[in-house]
Amino acid sequence: MKKTKMLKKNYEFKNVFVKGKYISGEYIEAVIKKNKTTENLNFLGIAISVKIAKAVKRNHIKRLIREVYRLNENRIKTGYSIVFLWKKKQNIINANFENVKKDMENIFIKSNILRSNNEENLD
Repeated sequence: MKKTKMLKKNYEFKNVFVKGKYISGEYIEAVIKKNKTTENLNFLGIAISVKIAKAVKRNHIKRLIREVYRLNENRIKTGYSIVFLWKKKQNIINANFENVKKDMENIFIKSNILRSNNEENLD
């Protein structure tokens, strides 16, 4: 069962940016905030600046981030709002699956939102 909904409204992103915890990786930055929903859901937002690249490349980065998140979705604790950003200083050429996967896993470990093996067996 899918445990994630997308952040779409500007005020939802602003709420996470203002109250969330900032975590930086090599290529990706994340802002993570505990959400107050009664359902066991995560909210995912992806914000890639127009200054980074044109639409085709920005959409490619978004697809990579969504796919890596989807592969790790069962390992992530529920009840969080997460916004991913591509670092402006990083070259768009580095946007490949392996770099994004490694970076996002490091962010998940730093933020301590990965479930332990005991918790994974309960689902």
